[in-house]
Amino acid sequence: MAKKDSKVYMPAGVGGLVRYPEEEKEALKIKPQYVVFVSVAIAVFEIALHFLL
Repeated sequence: MAKKDSKVYMPAGVGGLVRYPEEEKEALKIKPQYVVFVSVAIAVFEIALHFLL
């Protein structure tokens, strides 16, 4: 039998939320304005190709 004073303490939980620090690292940072600009540019390019071809 185990002694009374030899207790095993489990780590405190955080409500099921787990943080993985390696997921927070971003390989490439792009400003939202650039994403919108490129999306609009691609749409305009496709419309132009539709009328030209």
